[in-house]
Amino acid sequence: MQTRYTATAILLHWLIGLALLCMLALGFYMQSLPLSPEKLKLFSWHKWAGVTIFLLVCFRLAWRLSHRPPALPASMPPWARLAAHAVHWLLYGLMLAIPLSGWLMSSAQGFQTVWFGILPLPDLLSRDREMGRLLTQVHVFLNWTLIACISLHVLAVLKHQFLDRDDLLSRMLCRTDKEK
Repeated sequence: MQTRYTATAILLHWLIGLALLCMLALGFYMQSLPLSPEKLKLFSWHKWAGVTIFLLVCFRLAWRLSHRPPALPASMPPWARLAAHAVHWLLYGLMLAIPLSGWLMSSAQGFQTVWFGILPLPDLLSRDREMGRLLTQVHVFLNWTLIACISLHVLAVLKHQFLDRDDLLSRMLCRTDKEK
């Protein structure tokens, strides 16, 4: 019986998690800046990172669908299992929807997304200021929802680690030399 996630799943989990935290911090920081070349540069970096995270999440999702995760502890009540699965799938959905909403928003606002300044991505919508404003609100709402879900995820991990003491966290940590 598998008790841990694969090394690939662990790497992607922590890499994407760190990238999301950096993106959220950058997003909040950018919003506080006045319009300037620096702000435009940061927006470009934000979009590059968003596309990259989107691709990593697609790979992570394909990996997740083709590699069964370890079973949840038998001691978990059915409602907690359902909540864990729901939050995980909501996180995946948000990690896909947020970059897509950003891409749509950029398209509607008339700013093409050019990945790493090299690969121009097609505009998904025609320029439409009103749609751009709506998609900005959608993008912000989805990000706040992501923050709430990440918070729930972290709180659940802490509960399992320190209150339930069911060692759930070890499934997503790197192996020690003793385990190898």
